Amino acid sequence: MSKIDQYLHAATRDNTRRSYQSALVHYEVTWGGFLPATADSVARYLADHAETLAINTLKQRLSALAQWHIDQGFPDPTKAPVVKKVMRGIKELHPAVEKRAKPLKLSQLNTVINHIDSEIETATSANDRNVLLRSYRNKALILIGFWRGFRSDELSRLKVENITVVPLEGMTLFLPRSKTDRHSQGHSYKTPALSQLCPVAAYSQWVEISNFIEGPVFRKINRWGAMGDNALNPSSITLLLRTVFKEASLIDSDKYSSHSLRRGFATWANDSGWDVKSLMEYVGWKDIKSAMRYIDSIDQYAKNKIELDLPKQLL
Repeated sequence: MSKIDQYLHAATRDNTRRSYQSALVHYEVTWGGFLPATADSVARYLADHAETLAINTLKQRLSALAQWHIDQGFPDPTKAPVVKKVMRGIKELHPAVEKRAKPLKLSQLNTVINHIDSEIETATSANDRNVLLRSYRNKALILIGFWRGFRSDELSRLKVENITVVPLEGMTLFLPRSKTDRHSQGHSYKTPALSQLCPVAAYSQWVEISNFIEGPVFRKINRWGAMGDNALNPSSITLLLRTVFKEASLIDSDKYSSHSLRRGFATWANDSGWDVKSLMEYVGWKDIKSAMRYIDSIDQYAKNKIELDLPKQLL
């Protein structure tokens, strides 16, 4: 691979590359379309899948087709008026309520960590290194994910050499890039040491038992307790969390996802009196719409606010 090809490859994130490739396979192989595509064929593709695929999925398929045509030097058929009009019609006839991950509440976080600590105690007595490794890894991943509001892709990109711990104070985690860092400038996130449910202590314990000095922080562990060199795939973190939550006896464990940590922290911070600006700066949101998508207020229906404004004689 030439240097130019290396840079071109690095310009597209791995997750994006995989999802685009899957979209092209669906268009060509599953549906039977041809590349380069015409505007009419793209419009028919959208119409044929309007009732079975979500709006966001259709948008992702269009992005993949658009990028392929741009890369190959062909006119982009997805920008044609007929394609845009078909998409507007699909949105009108098939409106969809946005699905959101169930937030992990602080009390539930405490339940999960207590369960993991119990596993660690039992595994220590039994000298079961396999369970010890998994438990310490999962504890660090969950606590860092919650208190920093990290997405799964950010958790998977954490590297030991990019984390600095100041005992009893906190730690700094540097991410060279993230989903919202379009220019790959990198950003440092500070996490405080806490008296309870401490992410700094959990990370330190995990690094100590794993003997990591560099490379990905969170890695796959096979059934024999051997750790790989590569980071956990972001898409596997949801399954990992659901497994841990189920073992900790959380109700509806299958309704949680990796976003549950982020939404859980945002909801806790909002209910604890954080103003939106402070929350946005801490988590790294660029606009208020992104922030509000993650916040679940305790008074979801504004009942308390409405009751206060009702005339007393009507109560």
